[in-house]
Amino acid sequence: MRFDIISVLPDLLTSPFAHSILQRAQKKGIAEIVVHNLRDYATNKQKSVDDYPYGGGSGMIMAVPPFAACIEQLQSEREYDEIIFMSPDGETLNQTIANQLSTKKNIIILCGHYKGIDQRIRDIYVTREISIGDYVLSGGELPAAVLVDAVIRLIPGVLNDETSALSDSFQGDLLDAPLYTRPADWRGHKVPDVLLSGHEAKINDWRHEEAVKRTQERRPDLLK
Repeated sequence: MRFDIISVLPDLLTSPFAHSILQRAQKKGIAEIVVHNLRDYATNKQKSVDDYPYGGGSGMIMAVPPFAACIEQLQSEREYDEIIFMSPDGETLNQTIANQLSTKKNIIILCGHYKGIDQRIRDIYVTREISIGDYVLSGGELPAAVLVDAVIRLIPGVLNDETSALSDSFQGDLLDAPLYTRPADWRGHKVPDVLLSGHEAKINDWRHEEAVKRTQERRPDLLK
């Protein structure tokens, strides 16, 4: 799977993709993440990618030509399943969306900045708009990193335990059950006996019951 991320601040994405699961996925050749500097596609001497908004108002708007040049260059090299714009007014990222995107082959992600991007970029090129929550950040780079992480960990072969991602919170619209590891008794706080029983069916039943209970308490909207 390949992600092409278009950003005016490509260095901001260096660290998130250079560690842990995302790093291993790239080393295994399972995922490829390429970050493109939008300024490389600017045509003026200043390498500027923004301009004043028509109609007045505060802030600067990211212009069409640099984005168009980068997207069209990428499209000339391969076919893309999705062109995603990270936007606070997009559909809110959830596990279902991550599952859907994990089956794709090539994805472009656009990172906005400044006041926003020219609507024509969204109208002409973007196939999907995704938000990571009802708040505004300085740019789309961190949301892009969140999306890539959520998707790549679902690809077969990325996690050492193939079943791990399938038991995460929000898979099956439930939060995860409480988790425990050694020691079994820490300062009088004990691990539930059922988890020490070795009885797989009873353990699975307990985990499901606890997942439903936790979901009812914390996210009842998931059960509707």
